[in-house]
Amino acid sequence: MTSSDGYLLDNRQKEAAERFDAFAALFDPTTFRHIEAFGIGPGWRCWEVGAGGTSVVSWLARKVGPTGRVVATDIDTSRITAAAQAGNPPVEVRVHDVGAEEPPGEGFDLVHARLVLVHVPDRERALRSMIQALRPGGRLLVEDADPALQPLICPDEYGPEQRLANRLRQGFRKLLAERGADLSYGRKLPRLLREAGLSEVEADAFFPMTSPACTALEAATVRQIRDRLVTAGLATDEDIDQHLGNVEAGGMDLVTAPMISAWGRKD
Repeated sequence: MTSSDGYLLDNRQKEAAERFDAFAALFDPTTFRHIEAFGIGPGWRCWEVGAGGTSVVSWLARKVGPTGRVVATDIDTSRITAAAQAGNPPVEVRVHDVGAEEPPGEGFDLVHARLVLVHVPDRERALRSMIQALRPGGRLLVEDADPALQPLICPDEYGPEQRLANRLRQGFRKLLAERGADLSYGRKLPRLLREAGLSEVEADAFFPMTSPACTALEAATVRQIRDRLVTAGLATDEDIDQHLGNVEAGGMDLVTAPMISAWGRKD
């Protein structure tokens, strides 16, 4: 999803597919609601930034139809090429680093990025690039997490299982911050869009609490960063085995960081 060689959650790891499925279950309804409100329809030209998985790309392709265009970009496109090969003629997949390269075109009606910019080292350049690619009147939708706004995986910390979960989550946040992630980026989005010259800027937030997708996301994430946590001395293998067992038992209320959606129009 991002340009950093030290990116903690590599798309090529086997757990990435599980994480993308969980993100789709958790966040696709919010994303689609916002884009529907923009009036998306046949013929629209869309740029999906840091696409990662296929759910948003495939949905956009259905909306814009054969007369439209969907450019899906990521630094690792291995998991989105299927969208271009599955009978979606408007989809074009490109390897692209939004924080370091020029946009893959211009005149887009919609540019969208979800859970991407928080990880990009040069977020300012990435945002400028996305706005540059819009046509006059085009819409930008940026959706990003704000882990610092709500840092716990178990807000109801009433027992040892929850305390262990929150300690591991603290380690995860430490690893993210060490790799340049801005853990309070989501809350900044409305201001950043206004400062970038967009009009009609609005924002909202979605904060899922307790669902099968939250549980699946936590299990996949912890497995994916297990070695990093242990190597950094933030957890032991025993800690992680215990936590994964607790998660699998299904007795904890697990949440995600709030996802803040901000959107605006280019004049």
